[in-house]
Amino acid sequence: MVLTYSTMMKIGTVAPDFNLPDVVSGNKYSLEDFKGKKALLVMFICSHCPYVKHVEAEISKLGNNYKDKGVGVVAISANDPNHDSNDRPEGLKEQAKTAGFEFPYLFDETQEVAKKYTAACTPDFFLFDGDPKLVYRGQLDDSRPENGKPVTGEDLKGALDAVLSEKKVNPDQKPSTGCNIKWKYGNEPDFA
Repeated sequence: MVLTYSTMMKIGTVAPDFNLPDVVSGNKYSLEDFKGKKALLVMFICSHCPYVKHVEAEISKLGNNYKDKGVGVVAISANDPNHDSNDRPEGLKEQAKTAGFEFPYLFDETQEVAKKYTAACTPDFFLFDGDPKLVYRGQLDDSRPENGKPVTGEDLKGALDAVLSEKKVNPDQKPSTGCNIKWKYGNEPDFA
């Protein structure tokens, strides 16, 4: 495990497109599937990371609650499945089932989507408005597995609520922290 911080993609960046399979249904999803939503939340997660496991229940609750409020929600795993067998599609499918994810959980086998998003860690969160332009990138909240603070989802919920009420998202955004994305050998991006 290598402790890594999110790259903090530039606010205002248009959401990069993707076309990836859902590990549960097998259906492919792209940005087009979320057109007309008030916001789009893209989460880079995986099955084995202790930082993801620490917030997994809150991710599930938050994703499931906000998808009913007009927010497109999608999780993506880009880890090299040869690094940890739990990050293979069947392991991710089991995670989605166990955690109760009701949103698509996509597998980025080539890691190209993660590169486009400059995703660096798990978990890494990107919130886009309806245009879809980036309005928030950073942490779920201040809780980490080792710090004893409760998992609340406070930072991300604040950003989601601001977008839904058509208010400005707080510009004071802290980077997410977690395990580094497990890049395939020779596939590491410049920002990793």
